[in-house]
Amino acid sequence: MHYWVRAISSDFAGNPPQSRSGHSAVNIGKSKVVVFGGLVDKRFLSDIVVYDAEAKLWFQPECTGSGTDGKVGPSPRAFHVAVSIDCHMFIFGGRCAGKRLGDFWVLDTDIWQWSELTSFGDLPSPRDFAAASAVGNRKIVMYGGWDGKKWLSDVYVLDTISLEWMELSVTGTLPPPRCGHSATMVEKRLLVYGGRGGGGPIMGDLWALKGLIEEEIEAPGWTQLKLPGQAPSPRCGHTVTSGGHYLLMFGGHGTGGWLSRYDIYYNDCIILDRVSAQWKRLPTGNEPPPARAYHSMTVIGSRYLLFGGFDGKSTYGDIWWLVPQEDPITKRLAASPPNNIPKSKDAASANNDFQSSFKESQAKKSLVSELQRRLQISVSQSSSRLPIVDELEDKELLELASRVSGEQISGNLQVVEALREHWKKSEPNLVKLMELGPLLRDYQRLIYRQHLAVCFRIQRPMMYQFYHVKDASQLRMDDIPELIAAYKKLPV
Repeated sequence: MHYWVRAISSDFAGNPPQSRSGHSAVNIGKSKVVVFGGLVDKRFLSDIVVYDAEAKLWFQPECTGSGTDGKVGPSPRAFHVAVSIDCHMFIFGGRCAGKRLGDFWVLDTDIWQWSELTSFGDLPSPRDFAAASAVGNRKIVMYGGWDGKKWLSDVYVLDTISLEWMELSVTGTLPPPRCGHSATMVEKRLLVYGGRGGGGPIMGDLWALKGLIEEEIEAPGWTQLKLPGQAPSPRCGHTVTSGGHYLLMFGGHGTGGWLSRYDIYYNDCIILDRVSAQWKRLPTGNEPPPARAYHSMTVIGSRYLLFGGFDGKSTYGDIWWLVPQEDPITKRLAASPPNNIPKSKDAASANNDFQSSFKESQAKKSLVSELQRRLQISVSQSSSRLPIVDELEDKELLELASRVSGEQISGNLQVVEALREHWKKSEPNLVKLMELGPLLRDYQRLIYRQHLAVCFRIQRPMMYQFYHVKDASQLRMDDIPELIAAYKKLPV
């Protein structure tokens, strides 16, 4: 079990970085995190802010060095790639305003000196939203991105000693071009997940690239992986952080589906277990931070450090710890009141959150009948409310539970419990149309068992306002978040 803990001023000294998204954050050694660049309120940043975990201190080093323009360090940018090797942080590309960048820099964190590097070989084109990872302690591999005109699917390998770029010649099936994806070296393979592809769709595919390790002498080639378990939804702008025997994915954004024309933002934690080679949900004992994308997530010991990000309309400057339950800072959860999270309005995006999309919908109309007409799909309705149907007799509930669980769970009741846990953690915009009938019936079933079957009356009618709704077709668009909220309050 892990817990989310909001960082407070007593956790560290110094000045944490200001709100931003599209920045980079890399680990240097075992105790330092270096944050660079980003975007806030249409303003691109070029500052360096460092967290020293041993000293529990945020500080801004006075960097030296200069580039071709005579200025110290890279120009302001966001959505660049940053990779650390030993005490060095390498920076490539990114964007400043509408310009894609193709310059290449290194920061020596021992002496805090920037150097603009003149590399040679197969130089990659300027781009943003690419992804890169270190290969051993000498090379960097970079994949994909957006050059302002097209999505990319090229692979470049940089030798950080000779400063030579090489475009990797990969034969066979290639992943669709993309940007905003993640790329993480695991053993001898580069794992790439998600991103936004050509034409704009957001993807949820997982690919592995072999042939990056010279000693293996194997031809470079992509393989699409389809792993069992609870796979993450399609997304881009997420983070994947290596922690022990698993990779931890957090956040990102995807399409809103049938409820919204806008992107939706995630705050879920999904594990890719390297031992069992399957997807899992990370068990968390409390509410996660607000959903976001283009944030940073780094790991220090057993703690994960989340900073910044963007939720479609606001830029975050909050700092969160994700820690195992035995971590001492979990003790503050019982006494700490909820904190207001400082945001900065970012007009760079026209996206709105889920509630805004509801207001733009035809909230007064029947949810099911209107969406059936528009989408031309068939949705089963809840049967008459009384008598209350038992879980094991609700075939639609059991079928849905088996699909949602995604794992082999023995016993029908265990499958139903997994579905209930799924609903308890779901945001309203993630509940599919086909789930509304079973959800409404289960809501009424739990109320009946906990209250009516005992005392034959509803003690809190406002909490149970949907108890007398006959079927899902009677629900309106603005009823869905209220139904989900009411369901989450019910004891299971």
